[in-house]
Amino acid sequence: MASYPDLSPRAARTRAALIAAGFDLLAAKPIDAIPIDEVVARAGVAKGSFFNHFSDKQAFAEAIAAEVRLQLEDQVGRANAGISDPVERIAGGMRVGAAFSISDPKRTAVLLRSHGSSTARADPLNRGLVDDIDAACAQGLLRPEAQDDGVLYWLGLCQILMASLVERQPDPESAGRRIRDMIVMGLTGLGVDQVRAATLADQAAGHLPPSPAEPA
Repeated sequence: MASYPDLSPRAARTRAALIAAGFDLLAAKPIDAIPIDEVVARAGVAKGSFFNHFSDKQAFAEAIAAEVRLQLEDQVGRANAGISDPVERIAGGMRVGAAFSISDPKRTAVLLRSHGSSTARADPLNRGLVDDIDAACAQGLLRPEAQDDGVLYWLGLCQILMASLVERQPDPESAGRRIRDMIVMGLTGLGVDQVRAATLADQAAGHLPPSPAEPA
């Protein structure tokens, strides 16, 4: 969970309790099906406290999704540390998203249900992907159209892949094939050579964590 340094200790505890309650509820059903009364009851706070922190349920869901997205982006950043090839970094982001879905399906479901994951180039959480796509375009590694629409295209594919892995819970071999195929399709769609895309996809599929049901 994130810390809230701009809030008083009491307000920070209240917000954290609401966010924690929201995680549990959003993992089971969409925000439209969750009454605010249920959120505050689970959090153990007064109903008025909810509106001290969130304007409505959608803002609440987006705040929860932002916490998950920050966690995911931190993992992508650490995985891509030391990698200079922007195309490899782009592929690595999808691999990390897939691995996150396999290892933490509950948080992935929360992220996908909340609709809080923006695909806009201007979203600060997309800064790394924007920079990688811009660098790859500048080097002539992607088709020119990727400069404007690559972020929307790539994040859309990532969300589809993550949703598929959470909903179907495929065995490791099937998951590896699905991830490989999606990376190949995604990279070639951006303009990457088929052979290069297949090589990066093979690398990504070979570096996945065991599913929660498997022994580590």
